[in-house]
Amino acid sequence: MHETIQPEGWAPAVGYANGVAASGRTLFLGGQIGWNTQQLFESDDLVDQIRQTLENVVAVVETAGGEAAQLVSMTWFMTDLEEYSARLGEIGGAYRDVIGKHFPAMAAIEVRRLVEARAKVEIQAIAVLSA
Repeated sequence: MHETIQPEGWAPAVGYANGVAASGRTLFLGGQIGWNTQQLFESDDLVDQIRQTLENVVAVVETAGGEAAQLVSMTWFMTDLEEYSARLGEIGGAYRDVIGKHFPAMAAIEVRRLVEARAKVEIQAIAVLSA
C-alpha cells in the first residue's frame, strides 16, 4: 500500500511526490544507467538514455515481483541539469511511456561525471512491494 503525502496548503508537486508512505517488502535498487542488457550504450542522447535507464529500473522491480507503480523514491544523478531542464517535455514523455502517471518522491542532482564516462544519467530507486 502506498499513500502520497502532501502537506496542507502546499502547492501541488508536479511530476513527483513530496512524500510517500508505504508498507511491504522494501527493494533497494542500485544506480541504473542508460545502457542495454549487455551493458552497451545505444545512444549518447540524454532523453534516450533516460528512457533506457527507466526501463532498467522497471526491469529490476519486475524481476523482484513488483511493478513501476510500487516505486516510492527515485534519485536522479545527471551530468547536465541545463539540458535536463531544456528537454523536460521530452523527458516527461519518456517517463510517462515507461513509468506511467505514477510519481514517487524524487530528487535530481547534478554531478561532474558518473562512473561510466558515456552515462548522462544514473537513477537510484526504492520500491515497496506487496508483502
